[in-house]
Amino acid sequence: MSTPVRVLLVEDNPGDADLTRETLEAGRLHLEIDVVVDGEQALDYLLQRPPYAGKPMPDLVLLDLNLPRISGREVLEEIRRQPRLRKVPIVILTSSDAEQDIVRSYELGANCYVTKPVGFEAFQTVVRSVEGFWFTIVRLP
Repeated sequence: MSTPVRVLLVEDNPGDADLTRETLEAGRLHLEIDVVVDGEQALDYLLQRPPYAGKPMPDLVLLDLNLPRISGREVLEEIRRQPRLRKVPIVILTSSDAEQDIVRSYELGANCYVTKPVGFEAFQTVVRSVEGFWFTIVRLP
């Protein structure tokens, strides 16, 4: 890919955010990664409200469900209400493996649901798998 792939990471846990970013940046692909730490910032970013006015739309959103201020579920629901955001793929990347969270996320329009594993190496493997699938196999809109 000659143009960078833009990723919005919505993650309130600094350790998970750093590890995800570092793992993605260590890959072979040219990615531009922005990180926001709560649901309100995610919606401000995606709706291009200040301080994110003029930011380009991401090609992919990695969204945690358990966020402060506005939950990941509410963010997902709002994204899917917005005609210009409907095509943006949303990967739920969360610690929850609760069946109701999985089902509800798909009902709200998630493109896939990935549970964060415990452990550094397992976490990196999952992030690399997400990267490989979404950026080398799938054709993004």
